[in-house]
Amino acid sequence: MLKVKQLSKSYRSGGREYPVLKKVSLEVEKGEFVAVMGPSGSGKTTLLNCISRFIPHEEGEILLAGKDLSHLEGKELAKTRNRRMGFVFQDFMLLDGLTVFENICLPQIIARRPVVQMEEKASNLCRLFGIERIMEKYPAEISGGEKQRTAVARALMNSPHVILADEPTGNLDSRSCRAVIEAFLRAKEEMGATIFMVTHDSFAASFCDRVIVLKDGRVYGELMRKGGRRAFMDQLLDTVRTLGGDSDEDDDE
Repeated sequence: MLKVKQLSKSYRSGGREYPVLKKVSLEVEKGEFVAVMGPSGSGKTTLLNCISRFIPHEEGEILLAGKDLSHLEGKELAKTRNRRMGFVFQDFMLLDGLTVFENICLPQIIARRPVVQMEEKASNLCRLFGIERIMEKYPAEISGGEKQRTAVARALMNSPHVILADEPTGNLDSRSCRAVIEAFLRAKEEMGATIFMVTHDSFAASFCDRVIVLKDGRVYGELMRKGGRRAFMDQLLDTVRTLGGDSDEDDDE
């Protein structure tokens, strides 16, 4: 579904060039829930921003459902983002002047989809993620976990090829974190969603099928979840400690 081939990205400062991504290659299959972890400065967020084309890259290819995104610009890029990608951000990015229901509908409003179809799908997503009782509330009136579940529902409105999630549990307590991760799992199991998540949180990553580890802008390794979640989280914590990285060690169930 998502393929990244030999991706390189550098930044310039003070006349010097600083490589951030160094020929990164990875694949995410349809229906997979994959996380990217690594120490601060390893290139996690830069990788996500390159995949979404929010920032340009110098070398490599980004393929989504077989389509090369590397050279898309303007309206074609905006259309691809709206219809083929779903986004979940750490700070939710909900519009304060819209209700929960209206925020969820937004991608289909932009895509000019029929109102009846749009409202039916939004209602179904609210039920799926347990937020139907807050549909008419505004973002300022709901909790962080409810905001993020609203963001997950919004990301799914156009049935995207992939959901790109940037530290989606970073601003949440352990209970809200669990609720958001369960929303991702329901999306995967009931809608066949493909999720690519950048996180520093070993607890959140332990629910994934696979974790790609970055170090110094390169793929350092890949960990597959083969047994129980707790054992996988211990493996992730050991890996992060070995790399000297930052990780949330909250293992509340």
